[in-house]
Amino acid sequence: MKKLIPIIVNLIPRPWLIRFSLVFMKFLPIIYRGHNVTCPICGGHFRKFMSYGYNVVREQAMCPKCLSLERHRLLWLYLKNRTSFFTARLKVLHVAPEQCFHKRFRMMKNLEYITADLESPLADIKLDIQKTPFQDNEFDVIICNHVLEHVSDDRKAIAEIFRVLKHGGFALLQVPTDYSMETTYEDASVTDPAERERKFRQKDHHRLYGQDYPERLAKAGFTIREENYLMVLSGAERDRFKLPAMEYMYGYYKE
Repeated sequence: MKKLIPIIVNLIPRPWLIRFSLVFMKFLPIIYRGHNVTCPICGGHFRKFMSYGYNVVREQAMCPKCLSLERHRLLWLYLKNRTSFFTARLKVLHVAPEQCFHKRFRMMKNLEYITADLESPLADIKLDIQKTPFQDNEFDVIICNHVLEHVSDDRKAIAEIFRVLKHGGFALLQVPTDYSMETTYEDASVTDPAERERKFRQKDHHRLYGQDYPERLAKAGFTIREENYLMVLSGAERDRFKLPAMEYMYGYYKE
């Protein structure tokens, strides 16, 4: 199964993966039922999480009930414990909406919830994040995870996110990061898919972010108000929810 997972996620287009997953979500929770791990998003308890990965398959990665990954579970805990996302009246833009969040956020009566993507069947609006149709200072919250590595000009996309975010609002902008690298590696001359996969981990990536990622956002005007939320959680919580070993989990604020 481990060898089959990368083949499936690389060969089947993302919109079709989303559609097919709705079928598997009906019986996977039964197969994985148990009490060793917990998904904070759907509340499911399982003997283990499913393996997942495009190239390198990760153990204990995907929830069999809501299909959340490690980074999604961390983001949910951050929203729940560090923000007023679940209680305040907020206008939210969710770029490339994840399945584990989409229906839950859509049902929240305190949110004016707008989704956007180039291809996803979950998107209300089809757009390129490098140029959006929105007004300045329009959204209280912007969620745009694992998107910036896919765009040709991430600085332009970051500037656009900052433009449409309200003063006092925050953005959640997780990206794949190599924490052993001090600086982000990008090379616009690399266009061959196989070479991109070798250098940037995925054939549709334009760069591999390093430890300087928060600085790239700060240069666009964003402010970090708190410490990395992952570091706040206990070892027992990280293990029970199977969170990332390392992840920059900040709210990037527009003052």
